[in-house]
Amino acid sequence: CSPFFQHALNSGVRRYHVASVLCQRAKVAMSHFEPNEYINYERLEKNINIVRKRLDRPLTLSEKIVYGHLDDPAKQEIERGKTYLRLRPDRVAMQDATAQMAMLQFISSGLPKVAVPSTIHCDHLIEAQSGGEKDLQRAKDINQEVYNFLSTAGAKYGVGFWKPGSGIIHQIILENYSYPGVLLIGTDSHTPNGGGLGGVCIGVGGADAVDVMAGIPWELKCPKVIGVKLTGKLSGWTSPKDVILKVAGILTVKGGTGAIIEYHGPGVDSISCTGMATICNMGAEIGATTSIFPYNERMKKYLGKTGRADIAALADEFKQHLIPDSGCQYDQVIEINLSELKPHINGPFTPDLAHPVSDIGTVAEKEGWPVDIRVGLIGSCTNSSYEDMGRSAAVAKQALAHGLKCKSKFTITPGSEQIRATIERDGYAKVLREVGGLVLANACGPCIGQWDRKDIKKGEKNTIVTSYNRNFTGRNDANPETHAFVTSPEIVTALSIAGTLKFNPETDYLTGADGKKFKLEAPDADELPKLEFDPGQDTYQYPPKDGSGQRVDVSPTSQRLQLLEPFDKWDGKDLEDMLILIKVKGKCTTDHISAAGPWLKFRGHLDNISNNLLIGAINIENGKANSVRNALTQEFGPVPDTARYYKKMGVKWAVIGDENYGEGSSREHAALEPRHLGGRVIITKSFARIHETNLKKQGLLPLTFADPADYNKIHPVDKLSIVGLKDFAPGKPLKCIIKHPNGSQETIMLNHTFNESQIEWFQAGSALNRMKELQQKSS
Repeated sequence: CSPFFQHALNSGVRRYHVASVLCQRAKVAMSHFEPNEYINYERLEKNINIVRKRLDRPLTLSEKIVYGHLDDPAKQEIERGKTYLRLRPDRVAMQDATAQMAMLQFISSGLPKVAVPSTIHCDHLIEAQSGGEKDLQRAKDINQEVYNFLSTAGAKYGVGFWKPGSGIIHQIILENYSYPGVLLIGTDSHTPNGGGLGGVCIGVGGADAVDVMAGIPWELKCPKVIGVKLTGKLSGWTSPKDVILKVAGILTVKGGTGAIIEYHGPGVDSISCTGMATICNMGAEIGATTSIFPYNERMKKYLGKTGRADIAALADEFKQHLIPDSGCQYDQVIEINLSELKPHINGPFTPDLAHPVSDIGTVAEKEGWPVDIRVGLIGSCTNSSYEDMGRSAAVAKQALAHGLKCKSKFTITPGSEQIRATIERDGYAKVLREVGGLVLANACGPCIGQWDRKDIKKGEKNTIVTSYNRNFTGRNDANPETHAFVTSPEIVTALSIAGTLKFNPETDYLTGADGKKFKLEAPDADELPKLEFDPGQDTYQYPPKDGSGQRVDVSPTSQRLQLLEPFDKWDGKDLEDMLILIKVKGKCTTDHISAAGPWLKFRGHLDNISNNLLIGAINIENGKANSVRNALTQEFGPVPDTARYYKKMGVKWAVIGDENYGEGSSREHAALEPRHLGGRVIITKSFARIHETNLKKQGLLPLTFADPADYNKIHPVDKLSIVGLKDFAPGKPLKCIIKHPNGSQETIMLNHTFNESQIEWFQAGSALNRMKELQQKSS
């Protein structure tokens, strides 16, 4: 038997499948939940060798993994930032809010079973109110219809189902499914979290997931590669979170668009595996396609601790394909000396407004931001690891030793049932409760607006600090006056104890209950538990071998779920005299286009959730949100009502947007809703990657101004015509005629990024319609 097999036998793989490791060349399962689905490093190696020979140059790590999953490595045209790649991902993951629409679309495809390993994770529909157990039970009661749909759809179509309470999708993926060299797509923008284990994990919309689950090659524009060279070593109060907070400050919210961020250099080895995941996770906030770290001993250690030493041993054999080639070239290089990096805090209202923690108090006072902290919140998919909880508990212990508790309200969100159970066993949760913390359910909670916040009134100006990833206006609590700052969990804990942004834990003193001053020491904690992880409750539902007899019911009177009707095909004509639903001023994220929070309950019902279309976007005409002029009646009213009126009257409409339109979440509802309510064209200065693809998938035309200054030529009262659609072709701009109310006209040019197959989506009415056309032709 091979040395590899002996290693697997001797590694103490906890209660998982050593049986899947075979003599001869090792066969190792991708996950212990799918013992018959194997890691295929041989295919990766073969494809990399083909591409390397063709390109005749050293490859970056991300290129190796992406090109290693090409559908046709011998013939695929490869040019960074230009060509579209046809890829074969290894697996799909879906969170419950986006899985509803993804599974409804998959049902519409008529296929009997998914073609690749896929999972559904229940994490988005649990609202934080009074604490973990009560909130979880309440969510199960309220969302029973949706959970039942996802559970039965998973069983019927071969999709694994993680029940509510299991944890946040990205933590579950890191613990069970990500591995070095995997290509995984997930219907959530923070899917890149899996890059902490050396995988290319990319956030997509549900329609992309349907393609992969249907066995169709998945398209991705060939990413550029931004290298971040890390030197030095993390120490003291500086944490992995500070790396991405610093990078966000450098690149801004759109600086990573169309690129993979690849971390490398000697500093990498000073970061834990879960710390690397934190950095990759928040790479979504700079628009990056994904982020990744090279395979190293920290990843090997994490794989071993999570029962996957067999995967680590196999990765060791293929390590040359799981690290970048010497001499590889990056499109841009940023260098960060970790020894000099200081703790950072970013915000408010945007995740790229970076400040050293030492400066934030002064900056806040100067800017008029509230310095008193109302609530500190730790956890979320970005920072809820065992190490994160340990470092926060280490800070809390010091405060308790001096008789102090948090001055601010304080909440803790464990990332998974495994993390929750382990921090309970090891005493971290007890310490965090004693310092004043409330442990919430293993779910997204306040990070995505699932927070029934009671301590302030809407419109009240206040500050919160979180260890989350995103801090757009109103995101956490639907209050536009909440100033949200993102930082590391240990800094959140320290600031919550002090109760003010003016506290710098590196230099400032606190006063203990005995009146004596003391300084918090920099926290130290184990990156992994000394004992094995406690798995907690079993929350996974395996799909049956044959689910063909499983019923999946969607009631026609349901307010939560609605079967999809195909969108109408293009009629072959130019889009003439479209009205402008809204000309958006400034930042317009997917939260502005399709709000989360209380609207999450309608994610499976397209018509109901369309009542939130663009209600957060600011109308340039009056500076107000959710107030637009109806061009047919001249009355101002809500955006969704106006769109419905235009649809009823048979009038097509367009949206005009600013820079990086659609940044943030991967939610495809932000594309489905305008299509459902009669929209045809979205014209902007620039798009965020995922949203642009989602719009294309639903048969809309996402177009950009050839001259960004032309944004100023269009007024909300104008009519627009897009002409030349019969000659719609890749790389060929489209002509837009602007018709002003006074009878004058202007012509501008609009760019697009459609390739030939994407133009077929537009012509068919949607990508799903086109899939059905192809199925009918082949049958």
